[in-house]
Amino acid sequence: MKYYTRKGDDGLTTFIGKGRIKKYDLKLQALGSLDETTTSLGLARGLSVDEKVKNILLKVQRDLSGMMGEVAADPAEAAKFRTIQPANVAWLEEQADDITAVVEAPRSFLMSGDTPAGGALGFARATSRRAERDAVELTDSGGLNNQAIIAYLNRLSSLLFVLELLELKSAGILDTSVAKKPVKE
Repeated sequence: MKYYTRKGDDGLTTFIGKGRIKKYDLKLQALGSLDETTTSLGLARGLSVDEKVKNILLKVQRDLSGMMGEVAADPAEAAKFRTIQPANVAWLEEQADDITAVVEAPRSFLMSGDTPAGGALGFARATSRRAERDAVELTDSGGLNNQAIIAYLNRLSSLLFVLELLELKSAGILDTSVAKKPVKE
């Protein structure tokens, strides 16, 4: 079996229900950003040593997989594929609040990378923000009609920030001030 078709070499891809479309189509952009976020969460989960973090990330990955089904659907049919509801957003908030209660807020700008898992969480946070921007653009164009998706992605970036702080705390890194760290020359 081959895992390539060469059909996309012309800058088009086959999309269910839409035929051949440009690879920069807003729907494909949003799906690509969600896929990148899901994959970066998998990297963070694989690098984490904290079981709570791993479990949270796995649930989020599953939520994003369901979300991709709705984003891929024709707007008229998307409600049939809806998996993200306000309750999912509330769950993210609960997780973030629980973690915020046990981590210290950074005193300055946080530069990701002090631990492998922390760096991966920082990367996942950045990709989730792009996914949010793409979801907003898709919504504004009429291609998506679920405000809970935008709220979910917005809360996700906040959750990923505090998860990174938790990973740093677990590693014994209490001072996250990158500006004060010497650079080796």
